Amino acid sequence: MKILKSKDPTEEDLIRRAIAGKRDAQHLLYHRYAGKMLSVSKRYARTDFEAEDILQDAFVKVFLYLKNFKGDCPLEFWIKRIVINTALKHQRSNRHLMVTEQEEEWEDVTEHDSLDSQFAYEELLQLVRELPPRYQAVFNLYAIEGFSHKEIGEMLDITESTSKSQYSRARASLRQALLRLKKQYHEKVTG
Repeated sequence: MKILKSKDPTEEDLIRRAIAGKRDAQHLLYHRYAGKMLSVSKRYARTDFEAEDILQDAFVKVFLYLKNFKGDCPLEFWIKRIVINTALKHQRSNRHLMVTEQEEEWEDVTEHDSLDSQFAYEELLQLVRELPPRYQAVFNLYAIEGFSHKEIGEMLDITESTSKSQYSRARASLRQALLRLKKQYHEKVTG
């Protein structure tokens, strides 16, 4: 496989060449964004293997629909949306998200309440992966991706209040899991 001669081609040139079917441009485009997008897909997957499947499916769509990219947003954002939508579709097709909708009162959670930074990324990722699938999706879409509860409701076909409730429950569950981890670490140190 021949790699592009230019060390850092412009995004426009890369897109144009990838659309034209140039394997070197497609390869470079994939490698430019795959690492970041794998991190995104890991937040929605139950395992690393599932995350890799999501990533591969998403990049098939990226290359299939790249000709439709209008350039009205950064390419990275456009690819990220495809990865997120692919992950959500993957969850639905595997019936991970088949939960009956519940109208629940949303508890007020302060935005200053953040995850404890003493834990490693992999530990936090594992805690998020252990959330029930619907809570995991809502948590990622709101806390990580920055979508509003209204947008999340539309994406997951739930009400805005259900999104808020599930986000609140996800945060409470993560908070409890972090407290358990802290206790385990403390017991090891003082053991």
